[in-house]
Amino acid sequence: MRCKQTGLIFFPAFDWAISPTHPEREERLLYTRDQIFEEGIIDLPQIAEFTPQLASIHDIARTHFCVPQVESQTTEAHLIAAGAAITLADQIVAGLIDNGFALVRPPGHHAMRVVHGNRGFCNINNEAVMVEYLRSRHGLKRVAIIDTDVHHGDGTQDIFWHDPDVLFISFHQDGRTLYPGTGFIYELGGPCAYARTINIPLPPGTTDDSLLYIVDNLILPVLEEFRPDFIVNSAGQDNHYTDPLGSMRITAQGYARLTEKLRPDLAVLEGGYAIETALPYVNMAIILALAGLDYSNVREPDFWPGRFKETSQRTEQLKRLVDGLLKHWKNRDTTLTGRGKTVNGYYEREKLIFYDTDYIEEHQTEKLRICSNCTGYLSIESEVSHGFGQAGKVLCLSVPFGACSKCRNEAADLYTGAKKSVVYNYIYLQDKSSDYLLGYDTKAGKEWRP
Repeated sequence: MRCKQTGLIFFPAFDWAISPTHPEREERLLYTRDQIFEEGIIDLPQIAEFTPQLASIHDIARTHFCVPQVESQTTEAHLIAAGAAITLADQIVAGLIDNGFALVRPPGHHAMRVVHGNRGFCNINNEAVMVEYLRSRHGLKRVAIIDTDVHHGDGTQDIFWHDPDVLFISFHQDGRTLYPGTGFIYELGGPCAYARTINIPLPPGTTDDSLLYIVDNLILPVLEEFRPDFIVNSAGQDNHYTDPLGSMRITAQGYARLTEKLRPDLAVLEGGYAIETALPYVNMAIILALAGLDYSNVREPDFWPGRFKETSQRTEQLKRLVDGLLKHWKNRDTTLTGRGKTVNGYYEREKLIFYDTDYIEEHQTEKLRICSNCTGYLSIESEVSHGFGQAGKVLCLSVPFGACSKCRNEAADLYTGAKKSVVYNYIYLQDKSSDYLLGYDTKAGKEWRP
């Protein structure tokens, strides 16, 4: 009888770095890989290692509007990182492995739907590209993404904000104390997907006990009701108590118990910058938990039971937070709201986005067509300033999976009409219901199909 197998992919991306001394560098994975080999984990029958494929340009364009084109915002390392998630997801959906962990970089969860550059070390959202691939190629309907990075997964939230079939839950250090400064409890999704976005901002110093309370009393009950076809863990390890960027007190044992309870189909590495003191322990504990193996002896050398204790005040705050979010979840189908306004059949909101790595300022006007037959198509006007005089404006039209013919035709007509305008530098049509993608360069008068 075949034993339970967990698929692994290591991709340290030696040829990609923001700078030689930046904390996001290949050593993040090399120490983990050494630990896994030295402990003989890779030789266990419960573990299978895979070689990643490259995500295609079409796979990226199905999820993102890359300006001006996908090739200008990606390197081969980005395609391999996203392709690694796709490789393992294919294996899982085919039933060839039980679950998987893509230990890859560059990370992705700060990359939003429209991409003008790098923000939060991310250009391409690896998990979102994989999720849209699964829905397009394998017909999966409902997907849950649980983001466990210390930083709010604002990019993933942005991509699935209006999608009622993707549940996005993020717990993270309070945005008032850490980049990207978002992820508050009132951020609950668009008018067609209310409470399919759930944010759990936690105070600095949060421990394993609080983390596991959230899992048991909020995340697992919500998942049980949502009944996803596939669960993704956007696995940031920077909640660890030694991480130099975060200020939390989560241990390797805490991460392992989280994984054991969550039972994700696929974990994809995000952040985590304590290269020697956290990542080898946390990643190995997660691998063992995924494979159903004993992880009780995985402990950091400087940790002892009882080192971190939760205060009664913090515990009471956490219970009130969980109770409040559960009320939003229970009212999800009867609440029509959103932090925007509805004008002439469109839900509108304005967004300001800052690219901290590339110093780009972006202003978006987002309009969602309110439709009684489907979740409506999305229109995004995006205008950017690169800080050195370069500016531009693009129009992005996104038609969701399962869109009605009226919305599909209306979005296509808008695309055709915009090509005659001189307002936009580039125009994009992304019809996910037919997997039909187009881009148009107004200055050159050229159209392309990614």
